[in-house]
Amino acid sequence: MHEAPPTAPAAPPAVSEPLAPGLKQRHLTMLGLGGVIGAGLFVGSGAGIAVAGPAIVVSYLIAGALAMLVMRMLGEMSAAMPASGSFSVHAERALGRWAGFSVGWLYWFLLVVVLAVEATAAAQIAHGWVPAVEPWAWVLLFMVVFTAANLTAVKNFGEFEFWFASLKVGAIVLFLGLGVLAVLGWLPDTDPVGMTNLTGQGGFLPNGWDGVVAGVLTVVFAFGGLEVVTIAAAETADPARAVGRAVRSAVVRILFFYVGSMLVIVTVLPWTAQQAGLSPYVKVLDAIGVPSAGQIMNIVVFVALLSALNANLYGSSRMVFSLAERGEAPRGLLKVSGGSQGRPGTDGASGTGGGVPRRAVLASVAFGFVSVLLNLLWPDTVFLYMLNSVGAVLLFVWALIAASQLRLRARLEREAPQALALRMWCFPYLTWLTLAGLLGVLLLMLTDDGARPQVLWSAGATALVVPVAVVRQRRERQERERSGPGRSGREGYGRERSGFSHR
Repeated sequence: MHEAPPTAPAAPPAVSEPLAPGLKQRHLTMLGLGGVIGAGLFVGSGAGIAVAGPAIVVSYLIAGALAMLVMRMLGEMSAAMPASGSFSVHAERALGRWAGFSVGWLYWFLLVVVLAVEATAAAQIAHGWVPAVEPWAWVLLFMVVFTAANLTAVKNFGEFEFWFASLKVGAIVLFLGLGVLAVLGWLPDTDPVGMTNLTGQGGFLPNGWDGVVAGVLTVVFAFGGLEVVTIAAAETADPARAVGRAVRSAVVRILFFYVGSMLVIVTVLPWTAQQAGLSPYVKVLDAIGVPSAGQIMNIVVFVALLSALNANLYGSSRMVFSLAERGEAPRGLLKVSGGSQGRPGTDGASGTGGGVPRRAVLASVAFGFVSVLLNLLWPDTVFLYMLNSVGAVLLFVWALIAASQLRLRARLEREAPQALALRMWCFPYLTWLTLAGLLGVLLLMLTDDGARPQVLWSAGATALVVPVAVVRQRRERQERERSGPGRSGREGYGRERSGFSHR
């Protein structure tokens, strides 16, 4: 549940109604499992195999370990201080309002831009099935359907994501099972593969460790999306317990799915058979004789794209709602729909859609529609610049998560150790190692001709947002000083929920 954050004396109080605790543990667990299983894995992994060879397994291990450490840190903070703004709220409490403002708006912009990519890609697949319907009409249909789902009870979002994620997880498990049988030669018309494809065609490291590094740069962004779990946890009946369980179950299983899939792919077929832009899963399924493998994977990718679209719309609406709670976005976005779900004391299991930040949903989907139009009209110019401007934002967000955890963990241990239900491993050493790893990835991207524009444009977007945040913070400090010695309410924001002083 969400309390009304006090506001600065210069503005009237922003009244925040509670969001509905309509998500169940099964929703959150499956969101954690399915949130990062998307087109990046099913299709994009082919590019990683093309540059790293069989050593793509090592690339996924490195990138997955980095994502797992970030999620452990985020899980620790979210279990102790659940909030709809998740890491944006944590950054504000740890580093100052400028950090919460910056990371919140950058992440919101990332989600609504990527939403356009997912909607357009799903429309292209649907257009291939029903050529009579133009892609723009499919985009419109998807946006309307998922907007409607997000405007009603939050449990509808949870159910959508539960079944979408179940299909994706089921597809991965079935693929792993068939792949292992093929490797062992237990499928009809197959012989045991052995280690031939892992050691042939140039060996396990055909392009050396440079190939492994290039593979990391290719696949690290596929792990983006796990953050939505900690945002969604605030809308469960027991946020601290729910997010802890979801993070624990998700990170290890996702690592298993990703690394296991890559191991099967490079073992069943020579890595030279893969190429960027084509799904390696289709290649493997064709090789082991699964009929209509291409259409099967088209369905899986289609569902994965719609799932990501749904999750991004949800995550963006809750992030901008949280920004409005803290006075960092228009206060009109705080309006929450009425109904039994929106009233404290209910379990959120039933109701007609109360407790939903509908204006925040509409604001996010409106910008999403703009992004889609830009993608349809100017995909190689205007929209490409927008896409590059968020290309490295995920790494910036992860770095701020690590920096926030460094500050908040020390404060929690000093003032509220009982709140640490989930702890980061080997603190603070692994946190510092994660920060070094993220900095290393950014530096490597600067040396890569394909990735460099993403870093530079994302740095440019960050350079536009941060000064605005700093100026706002400085202006509010000056207003507090002019208002006299009385404490501003914002100074204590989150004190009751976090269990320790904001300062």
